Amino acid sequence: MSLLVHTLTVLADPVNNPAPVDPTGGSNGVNLLLSYTKWGVLIACAVVAVASGGFMAVGALSHRPDNVDKGKRALIWSIIGVVASACAIPLINTVFGAAG
Repeated sequence: MSLLVHTLTVLADPVNNPAPVDPTGGSNGVNLLLSYTKWGVLIACAVVAVASGGFMAVGALSHRPDNVDKGKRALIWSIIGVVASACAIPLINTVFGAAG
């Protein structure tokens, strides 16, 4: 009976909610890596958007509709990539800002 009472007492205790702790220990290397990655993603999306425009133009001028379709798909996916990174970048900044 005492084991049951002890178990219920332990389970009834509130669970601690510790404050967030920076797992990097304040290292600037992780912040630098994230900064380079964020800019790299945006640059890659911009390059794909420009290249897909050229792909559509070449496909239209050479009467290859499949190339035009590939260029349109690439343009749409580059825009989706920009939107996804535009949502992810503030989220990463908020999470790392709260941990610091």
